[in-house]
Amino acid sequence: MPVHKYNMGIIGNCSYLAYIDSKADVKWMCLPRFDSSFLFGSLLDEEKGGHFSIVPAAEDYTSRQYYVPNTNVLCTEFTAADGSFVVKDCAPRMTIHERQFRPLMLVRKIELLHGDPAIRVTCDPRGNYGQIVPETTTGSNHIRYMNLGQQVRITTDISLTYILNKQSFLLDQDRYVVLTYGEPLEAPLKETCEEFLRKTIQHWQLWIKSCYLPDIYQDEIIRSALVLKLHQYEDTGGIIASGTTSLPEFHDSTRNWDYRFCWFRDAHYTLRAFNQIGHFEELEKYFDFVHNILTNAGASLQPLYSIAGEKDLEEITIDLNGYLGNKPVRIGNKAYVQVQHDVYGQVLVSLLPLYTDKRLTFMRKNSYRSIVPWLLDQIERTLTMPDSGLWEFRNQVQVHTYTLLFHWAGAKAAYKIGAVFNDMALMRKAQDIATAANKLLEQAYDKERKVYPQAIGTPNLDASTLSMVTMNYLDHNSPRARDHIAALEKELLADHGLFYRYKHYDDFGFPETTFLVCAFWYVDALACVGRTDDAIRNLDKLLGFSNHLGIFSEDVHVDGSQWGNFPQTYSHVGLINAAFRIARKVDKVDFL
Repeated sequence: MPVHKYNMGIIGNCSYLAYIDSKADVKWMCLPRFDSSFLFGSLLDEEKGGHFSIVPAAEDYTSRQYYVPNTNVLCTEFTAADGSFVVKDCAPRMTIHERQFRPLMLVRKIELLHGDPAIRVTCDPRGNYGQIVPETTTGSNHIRYMNLGQQVRITTDISLTYILNKQSFLLDQDRYVVLTYGEPLEAPLKETCEEFLRKTIQHWQLWIKSCYLPDIYQDEIIRSALVLKLHQYEDTGGIIASGTTSLPEFHDSTRNWDYRFCWFRDAHYTLRAFNQIGHFEELEKYFDFVHNILTNAGASLQPLYSIAGEKDLEEITIDLNGYLGNKPVRIGNKAYVQVQHDVYGQVLVSLLPLYTDKRLTFMRKNSYRSIVPWLLDQIERTLTMPDSGLWEFRNQVQVHTYTLLFHWAGAKAAYKIGAVFNDMALMRKAQDIATAANKLLEQAYDKERKVYPQAIGTPNLDASTLSMVTMNYLDHNSPRARDHIAALEKELLADHGLFYRYKHYDDFGFPETTFLVCAFWYVDALACVGRTDDAIRNLDKLLGFSNHLGIFSEDVHVDGSQWGNFPQTYSHVGLINAAFRIARKVDKVDFL
């Protein structure tokens, strides 16, 4: 196959996400929640998915995409023989009456650049994953699409006949199309669109202006931060792994998963990235999400929940053609039934700054008394129990090194929280558990190969154990840290700085693509042990694996192709954390 890239940008406002390709077609847009059925889903089925496109009528045209600088407002610019225009797509987000206004609304401005181009606007939404083709009714300035759960409308100053008939028309002035889900737009069209565009651009640019950035890799960190922000569902605080489902890890691999859910593991890394750039509101919102789940957790935690904290994420397959014909198309994720014991440490490490960072005036710090001891008890209970691990093996359980690492890290975090409140009993218990986890980790160590394998008693290596360096379990100046990295390099490092998560046979065969976050973990680990030049060289290579807008997927083939769900928060988090690690090393060298 030729080199394959996802030819899409994303917009959103922390209520919904929309994926828009270089034909200004909304390829994927789920409403009213991230995990709802799509309203537009041609990403997974050109026929059943519906379309919402704005293109030149001429067959021969060129297009390019770019963002308004430091925003999530996407521009798709077209040039044809008869003229040029740009589609500006905006998910409105702004502060009104000291609250975030983030309606289920897509604002599309069609701005004439020059000439008199003929264009075509198509709007064909679908319901229930393509099974419902809505009936339409019209008003004087809107088209209403029926039987889609809520009222769905487009309000526009374009001839409704032209849109309904998919008929071309002359663009002789700027035009506006607003799609609403639920509450329709009743305000003046042009003035409202211009105001929402202006205020949304201002909102995102102010958000970026308040970020802390190092002197290097600023463009990449800015785009990654903007992408990450879109994946927190602000109503509950839950953070999803990705906005898509069933984009395959490789062509015909059947490794097609629904990632529109909240993994504690992903959230830990994402929150660390937000903390790096100096944004803590995401952590405070995430606390609300976690606190509600813990209150109703019962005896244990699942590895993932819905954005509303719902437990049952039944995995089913649906009758769609799939991306590039890749089946099955899955909705839901069976991993919710798995045992993954690292979740307790993940939550503790995620929440640590709320209790220890002096910049935060977190009003519910006494909540530690119920949360932290319970999580610590769970670590103690599961300390020696095998689990499915972070890669979610469906037919194998082991005592995973990565899980043991988070038992250790979670206990260390609990100790630090206990120290803030002078809770000596909590500190003693946390220290005992950290010591026990440490002993188990050393049982996993392979003295001959000088490496920590995937699990106790297995020879298989795993890129997740790079975290033993980046999370400071291994002293960065020690031979053991350098030897561990070298052993992983020898077996898992691929061309161009890419890194396999593992190479052994799993539930679906042998992996064919690399997992991109592992390559960023590798860069992070290189910087930790002082191999700063190697880290920079590898990170520079990895930047070439984004698409045309600087957006990264989950998986990358060694030929440079993007695969897996998109964007993958893991990948963007990995970039931010690796870039910050390098920046700290470079700053230190320059200072000396």
